[in-house]
Amino acid sequence: MIPYSAGINKPITRMVIVIQCKDSVGLVAAISTVLAEAGYNIVSMREHVDQEENKFFARIVVDHIADQRSLENAIEKVLPTNAVVKVNPLPEKNIVVLVTKEYHCLSDILTRNHFKTLGANVQCVIGNHPDLKNITERFDVPFHLVSHENKSKEVFEAELVASILPYEPDYIVLAKFMRILSQEFVTTFMLKIINIHHSFLPAFTGANPYRQAYTRGVKIIGATAHFVTNELDEGPIITQKIIPVNHSFTLSDLVRAGRENETAALAKAMQLVFEDRVFVSDNKTVVFE
Repeated sequence: MIPYSAGINKPITRMVIVIQCKDSVGLVAAISTVLAEAGYNIVSMREHVDQEENKFFARIVVDHIADQRSLENAIEKVLPTNAVVKVNPLPEKNIVVLVTKEYHCLSDILTRNHFKTLGANVQCVIGNHPDLKNITERFDVPFHLVSHENKSKEVFEAELVASILPYEPDYIVLAKFMRILSQEFVTTFMLKIINIHHSFLPAFTGANPYRQAYTRGVKIIGATAHFVTNELDEGPIITQKIIPVNHSFTLSDLVRAGRENETAALAKAMQLVFEDRVFVSDNKTVVFE
């Protein structure tokens, strides 16, 4: 349902403004003045200053849609040089999902997409195995098989890129895509690839983290959603979730519980990213929940 303003038979439209720049005195006042003079009512405003790095971050919601570029220019004029300003009237993002064989994260994404609660539109699913084609097509989403078998990594990734680019995705979601991506691939989609890793990073990186956790007799297991960079499992962390376990858990129990945790962590991370609540600064994130 579209909200309506009180006493006026007119829908309220809202727009998100995200800002990242060097910190300086009076930024909040200057930004607020620009918006007030342009007639925009601020619905919410969240800001953070990283004092060590002298960086300012803000996420502002206003109840009016404007010419995006004109408003960006007006705000940039009152900010330090090299400021990043993005005016985004809350569009649903377009995403491509990469999978291998595990279904739990993909099924959650497809269900949310079907009921319009994902905050994004799934353009297609690409798998390096055919196992998840059936469930994808049941949700009337295109599935592309790009096998990695009997071909070089370069050829495989070239085919992958060729399948992705026509959809012009805002983000690529690795929903248990069990392939290590090359530096060239990651650079092509830098800070646009969201991965779910089945451990509480930085613990248990790489393969078989549940077996590593089981061997160590851990008392919690976690899941980490992060942006992919050229350092394996070390990209900026978006969100993490943990659940308690104990000595009675078998390895199979850990895997079963971990899958539910992975699904929840990835869903939360996608929500935060799609709502423009995540800022990346070096290898850290600022997240306005």
